[in-house]
Amino acid sequence: MSPLLFTTLTLLFLSCVNARLTLDFYKDTCPQFSQIIRDTVTAKQISSPTTGPATLRLFLHDCLLPNGCDASILLSSTRLGPPAERDADINLSLPGDAFDLVVRAKTALELACPNTVSCADILSVATRDLLTMLGGPYYPVFLGRRDGRSSLASAVPRYLPTPSMPIPEILRLFTQRGFSVEEFVALSGAHTVGFSHCSQFISNVSSSSSYNPRFAQGLLKACADYHNNPTLSVFNDVMTPNKFDNVYFQNLPKGLGVLKSDHALYSDPVTRPFVQSFATDQDAFFRVFATAMQKLSLLGVQTGRKGEIRRRCDQIN
Repeated sequence: MSPLLFTTLTLLFLSCVNARLTLDFYKDTCPQFSQIIRDTVTAKQISSPTTGPATLRLFLHDCLLPNGCDASILLSSTRLGPPAERDADINLSLPGDAFDLVVRAKTALELACPNTVSCADILSVATRDLLTMLGGPYYPVFLGRRDGRSSLASAVPRYLPTPSMPIPEILRLFTQRGFSVEEFVALSGAHTVGFSHCSQFISNVSSSSSYNPRFAQGLLKACADYHNNPTLSVFNDVMTPNKFDNVYFQNLPKGLGVLKSDHALYSDPVTRPFVQSFATDQDAFFRVFATAMQKLSLLGVQTGRKGEIRRRCDQIN
């Protein structure tokens, strides 16, 4: 199948999904939905500033898998079944703040509107609200998702990018899900907030000449004890780490990227033009990022009689 035909079919599918989802899905069944999410998000982000980037990463790791945005990343493994997605190696570093946020929101919503709001909708809206709190773009979130009933760690490695993957390989993961190169680069801009563990990049710092020399020295110093303390980490954007903006893209030509994939994003001739464009035009970055996030939030959603409304987000009913 040609990339153009695949993209066309994907867009047709997403338009059909939109027909089943609505922006006011909980208007009658849970009118407090939006306010409860906002209150929970605000309180959690103020108390734990890492919540925003943590939730964004959790959302991405949920939606990029073949089963799409079904909150399967939230399911815990059981003694009788195979390991769940959250126990895949790449997901073991997902920060607990994001899981805690969803638990808090779900608890409040179950008290107000029992058996009504899906964990998948909670994660989708909470991610959007946190992005706007950090200064990022607003985009409408269609609602009515239902939660998936399966979660397999074995499916994860083939569909989620890692910092050491070459750009063509990471790009393939996104284009096969219907994203353009420009949208992929915009989504990579999520690294403008959050942090990376030293173990994810430190070996590349020592072996690559793409890092700014002073920055490389700073990274090596900050991560000097990472063997004894695996929790050591650094901000992905050293200039404005807590603000969602386009400074991440401005950093890359200066050698101020943290991960190997950050540097490759600028050095690869396919993605570099979009890095340069977003570095000079934050409005363009925000516009493409918002479109890509909305598209991401609609991948593989289950509606109607498919899936379920979990009573607890970490286990099926």
